[in-house]
Amino acid sequence: MLNNNTQDKSASHTLISALTYAMFFMFAMTTDAVGEIIKIAKDDMGLTNTQASAFHWSTMIAIALSGVGLGFVADRIGRKNAILIGLGVYAFASAMFMMGESFYLYFALLFVSGLAIGLFKTAALALIGDIASSTEHHTAKMNAVEGFFGVGAIIGPMLVVALTSAGLSWTWLYLIAAGLCVVMMLAALFTKYPDYEIADKNKATLGHTLSLLKNKYALGFSFGIAMYVAAEVAIFVWLPTFLVGFEGSKPAMWFAAYAVMIFFVLRAAGRFLGAWILQHFDWKPVILCFSAIIFGCFLGSAIIGKNAAVYLLPLSGLFMSMIYPTLNSKGISCFPKTDHGAVAGLILFFTAASAAIGPILMAFVSDRFGGGDMRIGFLLATGFTGVLFLLALYNWKYHPAERALSEANETEYGIEGVAT
Repeated sequence: MLNNNTQDKSASHTLISALTYAMFFMFAMTTDAVGEIIKIAKDDMGLTNTQASAFHWSTMIAIALSGVGLGFVADRIGRKNAILIGLGVYAFASAMFMMGESFYLYFALLFVSGLAIGLFKTAALALIGDIASSTEHHTAKMNAVEGFFGVGAIIGPMLVVALTSAGLSWTWLYLIAAGLCVVMMLAALFTKYPDYEIADKNKATLGHTLSLLKNKYALGFSFGIAMYVAAEVAIFVWLPTFLVGFEGSKPAMWFAAYAVMIFFVLRAAGRFLGAWILQHFDWKPVILCFSAIIFGCFLGSAIIGKNAAVYLLPLSGLFMSMIYPTLNSKGISCFPKTDHGAVAGLILFFTAASAAIGPILMAFVSDRFGGGDMRIGFLLATGFTGVLFLLALYNWKYHPAERALSEANETEYGIEGVAT
């Protein structure tokens, strides 16, 4: 009987993992295709850089609001229910993209889809903690999940290019996403989720989520993630615009044409590789080394210009790969499982807010000080990577979260004496 229960539990966790991977793959298809969509929308609607950035920041602001405002829902009503509600809203909003061609319609639907993403993503992140066996396993699992997100980020832009080449609107991408949502909802309905202790209703509230802002672990990891995200998003939102008009050798022109695609491929490959790296090396020096290389890539691109950026910025994706899921995992793991939805939502707020504000600031400085030259915007992004490197240096030298992660292994996973 015990063996059968163990096998059933393992099969359930495998299916839950597959559904989680599929969710991240699906919404990455849409959110990370925004660079290609902006390039099309600017011409079709006659938009400036700042105006076109609304296609990105509307979703990100909504994700941020949903993360901090609804993150506790997964702790209060359970992971499965929160995921089903989020996927349902996302499917509806995505299908509605086929109802018109208005900028304001798109803006509203992108905002609604962002609210839905915030709801099901925080629930999925909390669910990873439910099926993980330790904080180390949690981090490896998070890297794998983000690897599938990376694959979706590759497929999304490819679909936009394929659709437009076939004479179809990019909005078909959202109809495809809506169909995937329906399939995942049906699969989730018939999947047994792990037993979960529902958090106290007096604790699973917006007020409790906001109270986590006073916690040094939540705030510290959130700020580090914000700096990373601002740099990462700079590439897939603005690199195509930055490289417009670039001329060089045939290999260089090929790199320019597929720069974002190369970035996404390297980022996805690196995230799967990251799960292996973390089994053999401590995460702190790895984060330090990778953040230093990223800073060098951005600094070289900002100083030299397009001739360097066409190679260095896509290359940075390989070293960006494990930073976000690792910082996210460690930040969540510092807290008890009954708080995982709330803290995941708080971190998601900083993630999405940074993803929204960073590109807007880049657009503003490029329009205001560079006459539309996005190289000025990438000077700002270089500053983000510099701050990230300094934070990684502090983390490597002082190990600020080591005690909290060790205690979590003991209290949440029943593992004693595990180094983190």
